[in-house]
Amino acid sequence: MKQIYFLLFSWVIDFFYFLRGMKTLFIFIGALTFLSFSVGAQNYPRPDIDIESFIEELFAVQDEDLEYEDIYEAMFQLYRNPIDLNRTDREELRSFFVLSEKQINSLLNYLDKNGKLLTIYELQAVPEFDLFTIERMLPFVTVRDSGFEGDTRPLFRRIISEPNNYLIVRHERIMEEQRGFTAPDTLSDGRLSSRFLGSPNKIYSRFRTSHVRDFSFGFTTEKDPGEQIIWDPETNRYGMDFYSIHLYLENKGRFKKIALGDYQLQFGQSLLLGAGFNIGKGAETINTVRRNNLGIRPYTSVLETGFFRGAAFTYELDERWDLTTFYSNLNQDGRIQERQDSLEFGIVDDFITAIQITGFHRTPAEIEAKNAINEQTAGANLLYTSKEGSFQGGFTAMGTQFSTPIQRTPNNFNQYEFNGSQNYNLGAFFNYNWQNFAFFGEGAISQSGGKGAIAGFAANMSRYLEMSMVLRSYDRDFHTFYGLAFGEGTRNINEQGAYFGVKFSPNRQWTLTAYYDRFRFPWLRFRINEPSSGFEYLSRLSYRPKRGMIIFAQFRQENKALNVSQSDLTEEDMDLFFLPVAEGIRRNWIVNTDYGVGRRVTFKSRVQGSSFDHYQTFNTGYAIMQDANVDFGKVRISTRLALFDTEGFQNRQYAFEKDVLYAFSVPAYNGQGVRNMFLIQWKPTKKYHFWFRYARTRYTDGREAIGTGLQTIEGSSRSDIKVQTRIRF
Repeated sequence: MKQIYFLLFSWVIDFFYFLRGMKTLFIFIGALTFLSFSVGAQNYPRPDIDIESFIEELFAVQDEDLEYEDIYEAMFQLYRNPIDLNRTDREELRSFFVLSEKQINSLLNYLDKNGKLLTIYELQAVPEFDLFTIERMLPFVTVRDSGFEGDTRPLFRRIISEPNNYLIVRHERIMEEQRGFTAPDTLSDGRLSSRFLGSPNKIYSRFRTSHVRDFSFGFTTEKDPGEQIIWDPETNRYGMDFYSIHLYLENKGRFKKIALGDYQLQFGQSLLLGAGFNIGKGAETINTVRRNNLGIRPYTSVLETGFFRGAAFTYELDERWDLTTFYSNLNQDGRIQERQDSLEFGIVDDFITAIQITGFHRTPAEIEAKNAINEQTAGANLLYTSKEGSFQGGFTAMGTQFSTPIQRTPNNFNQYEFNGSQNYNLGAFFNYNWQNFAFFGEGAISQSGGKGAIAGFAANMSRYLEMSMVLRSYDRDFHTFYGLAFGEGTRNINEQGAYFGVKFSPNRQWTLTAYYDRFRFPWLRFRINEPSSGFEYLSRLSYRPKRGMIIFAQFRQENKALNVSQSDLTEEDMDLFFLPVAEGIRRNWIVNTDYGVGRRVTFKSRVQGSSFDHYQTFNTGYAIMQDANVDFGKVRISTRLALFDTEGFQNRQYAFEKDVLYAFSVPAYNGQGVRNMFLIQWKPTKKYHFWFRYARTRYTDGREAIGTGLQTIEGSSRSDIKVQTRIRF
């Protein structure tokens, strides 16, 4: 009970400081709320999407290398801003990864022959469309018989009366005390050990209002656990720790898109500019391997890097040519160090070893690094689209300037990484559609002279068979800061590879997907002390016996080189200067069943496991999960019970959990234990929505502490709560 009282008291204190630091922001929200109610706009809420289930179909095996928040955010952007099928194009239809090239061609031909759709139900008349495909695409599309072109009211009036808007406020907290929030220890030299300066509470808020092909306006704020809500300009802290705001306009005369504030860009195959949502290899082996020319997109996530801050616009030069220009002035985190060279008469130069991307500002050292480096980026893209829309080609030029040079600490594998204060890139790309084939490619060069290239195709070979292929080559000195092209690594550098994917659907019930990817790293990588190569393959067999039920089995194997750990060395290896390299074999398997009992009760049963074989080490791990979801109309309840037993860090198990709207949860099951999750969702009216989530992991492997460093929890259990409300005006 004492812990509960302490928790409630800390919430009150945090909320008081939140109000004091955000006074101006709440005045603005209040005015916006009043205006929204005063115009008497009707609210037409769209149904919530089960985004976890949708994303699970696209991924192979969840792991720590994926930017889940960016992926989650991009999918919800598509959900909250559905594509108008009467005003769409090929690139938009590819963006939500549901439709094949054959289906896209069929829909566009249907629209060309029969005119605009009268209702969403008319999709059943489109050749090559089945009920399952239509159900999957419904959350991301709409049909409008009249667009914003008929609304001549001023922009501000349209914004405040738009029914597609919401305000979200969320609070999260780990119930157990972490070391960073305890009293500091006295070190041997008399100094106090480092501790977090702020409270354990995480506070998040977001407002957004948008209308398809017209505008989007919104802001996002966040305070992470351990961060302070404080107004201190000297340390670049102004109330909440992170702010993001955007104003995004479309179709303003010849200006197709205008972005002010925070935004992202995606062109070609994302070799130079990628907007965050790039899945790559997964159980969807065809539609996710290529990228789309999405152009400018508003940024609304809370990841504190990987976006632009400034202005961008796309201008229609004529019917075939579009010009996009952009400028960004963004402060990044980095710890500035001094280097003194006696040969230069004692001149001291400032430098950083890397840009910090965690976004945490909890300790004095992290606060000192906040916004310490200024990054300016400018560039342009010229895009050509043929009359019939079957061919697109473009050129991209961009440059980046840092206020403080980057000088990495030299080691074996980073000798060809970027060093310096400026970089530029030049690139060209194309997309060509011929019948049911979609060909694509992009090539680019960086200031270092390093080159990157990617090319491939996706095709419907027959009514039942789809295929894809991707070839890529990224030099070891190819430097691109915003590239997210297809690849094995998380960055487009030091990699060559060939990917082959296939999807076979003999009928509407059975689907077999598979891919094989062969890759090579011409230079050393982190924890790999020599040039290496490897391969990966996956296969998934899915069965849908009836609506609302799916059963699938999946297997993936990855063979990749890895340094032998010091503890595994033999006596003969002890004299080696470098750690030797040996092939590591990781195998993952999943058996999953989703099924419903009536319309209100659904279940998910899953068993998944893995093994890791490397040098003289072989270990395994598994997890068993059972979900139950009950829908009472205004109240929805979701639960999970998970049992896990894993050996070694390489066999930790990942799986999506139900979470509050616009949030995600992918816990790592590592060790031996039990995890419980409970989520209640209450919707008393169309305008108000509430969530409460509680999750607890209890380890049974005898451990006395959880986590490391300042995030250490003394004990064998960890529990967290999450409370969220959404208001539609």
